Amino acid sequence: MLKLYSFGPGANSMKPMLTLYEKGLEYEQHLLDPARFEHHSDWYKAINPRGQVPALLDNGRVITESTVICEYLEDAHPTAVKLRPDDFADRADMRVWTKWVDEYFCWCVSTIGWHRHVSKMVDGLSDEKFEEVVAKIPIPEQQLKWRRAREGFPQDLLDEEMRKIGVSVRRLDDHLRDNEWLAGGMYTLADICNYAIANGMQFGFPEFVNREDTPGLVRWIEQIGERLAVKKMFAEVPREF
Repeated sequence: MLKLYSFGPGANSMKPMLTLYEKGLEYEQHLLDPARFEHHSDWYKAINPRGQVPALLDNGRVITESTVICEYLEDAHPTAVKLRPDDFADRADMRVWTKWVDEYFCWCVSTIGWHRHVSKMVDGLSDEKFEEVVAKIPIPEQQLKWRRAREGFPQDLLDEEMRKIGVSVRRLDDHLRDNEWLAGGMYTLADICNYAIANGMQFGFPEFVNREDTPGLVRWIEQIGERLAVKKMFAEVPREF
């Protein structure tokens, strides 16, 4: 059976989870608690040495990186539900959107999320305990991000990331005002991967995402939220810790 290790239905963890639900694939759920730094524990790093979620276990093989897992599920576990266009140009458009969310959109939203929420995970730790936590993180860039979260991100960095969020939501809205979906005229992995980051922005970033300024984006978020697979996922799987 497929096994998915994740933080639950939010951000990058949501991408393969929603793909599994949309395709109707059975899988075994393994939720890790980021507040206990479970993804940096030795048992999990034996599964994914980078200490990151999500990770998919399939027949003894470990697949990592959220968008790659989604593509893998389409390739290795075809179902009647198809989440990629057949046309090669449309498929390329889909990959442009998934590449963009991974390399641009996700990062600026993530930094603000770390500033607002993740930093609270280390507020009560002593310096000694914090260093113990950081020492278990296998990726140097992630160690730096935890240190910045503890010390406070520079204001100029936060301002720049907020600017990028504004650019991102405008790009999505510009496209979605004239198109029902992001690529190929159908619901694809491009929609899943971008929805995983955009869902809830009308509440977390109302200055950017609202019915007046971004009607196409809000319509798309709400339309995906009404899908049966999305409702089932949120009903069955706890939100992020």
